[in-house]
Amino acid sequence: MKILVTGAAGFIGMHVCQKLASTKRCEVLGLDNLNDYYSVELKRARLAGLEKLEGFRFVRADFADAAEFGGIFKNFQPDYVIHLGAQANVRYSAKNPAAYLQSNLIGFANVLEACRAHPPKHAVFASSSSVYGASAKVPFAEDDDTSHPLSVYGATKKSNEVLAHSYAHLFGLNLTGLRFFNVYGPWGRPDTAPTLFASAICEGRPIDLYAGGKQLRDFTYIDDVVDGIVKMLLYPPERPTPPSFRIFNLGHHRPVEVMLFVRMLEQLLGHPAQLNLLPAQPADVPVTCASLDRVSAAIGYTPKTPLEEGLKHFVKWFQDYYGHKK
Repeated sequence: MKILVTGAAGFIGMHVCQKLASTKRCEVLGLDNLNDYYSVELKRARLAGLEKLEGFRFVRADFADAAEFGGIFKNFQPDYVIHLGAQANVRYSAKNPAAYLQSNLIGFANVLEACRAHPPKHAVFASSSSVYGASAKVPFAEDDDTSHPLSVYGATKKSNEVLAHSYAHLFGLNLTGLRFFNVYGPWGRPDTAPTLFASAICEGRPIDLYAGGKQLRDFTYIDDVVDGIVKMLLYPPERPTPPSFRIFNLGHHRPVEVMLFVRMLEQLLGHPAQLNLLPAQPADVPVTCASLDRVSAAIGYTPKTPLEEGLKHFVKWFQDYYGHKK
C-alpha cells in the first residue's frame, strides 16, 4: 500500500516513516519543505536514516503550494495519507502568527483539496491538545468544549478539525484527527521542553520555568504515539454513519509536574539545573491530561512507556547527537 506522509523530516514524521517503511507491505513517500524554523541539519540527519530504508522515498516540497502539492499527490495516488506537517510551537505562534496561517490553514486546506480530488482510503492528520484551551476540564475528553483556544497555534489546529468535519460531511472523505499530548523522545525538536531543559542543564544556563514549574504536562513517549497513528490509519471511520470524521486524543494520561520533569533530567544528565521561576504565560494551560477512553475503545490504544524509561532513551540520544556527556 502507498502512504503519503507530510512533515517527514519532522520529529513525529520521521518516526512514523521509519515504522511504516520498515514494513515490506508499505511504499512510503515522505514530503517536507525543510524550512529553517529550526535546525535543517537535524532534519537532514533524520532523513539520512530514513533514506537507507528500501520502502521510503523523499520529495522536498511545500504542501502550502497548492499546484506543487496537488501534482505530487495526483502522481503518487496514495492509498493512505498521514498529514503531520505544520508550523508548531505554542509560544512562537504569538510572535509570528502569519507562519501558522500559511502552513496550518492554507496548507491544510491544500491537503484536503488533494484528498477530495483523489480520495485515499483514510487520511489521518495531527491536531493538538492545545485546542482545549481555557475551557478544558481534567482529563481532557474529545467531546469537551474546544471553542476557546488560548494560542494562535491552538486556534489553527481547532480550525483544521472544523474544516475536516466539513470535508468529510460534504465529500465523503474518511478523515481522523489526532490530538497529541506533549510528545517527547529521541530526535525531538530543539524548541521543545526536553531539549531546551537538557541543553540548559548541560551548559550551565538557567531554565525559565513558567508558573514556578508547577504546571502539569501529559508527557507521551514517541513510540506510543507512533503506534497509535499507525493503528488508527488502518481503522477508517465506519460507514455508512455520517460524517466519516473522528477526533481522538493520543496521550499518556499520567500528567507530571514540570519541576519533577526537570529533576529527572538532572539525575540522568548528572548536572544540576539553574532555575528561573517565572509567572504563567497567557497562552499556557495549567494542566494537560488526555482521556484515553475513546481511543482505547476504538483501536485498543494503551501507552506502554513510563516517563522514567522514555527519558532514559531521550537522554541517551541527546548526549550522542549533541555531544553532551556526564
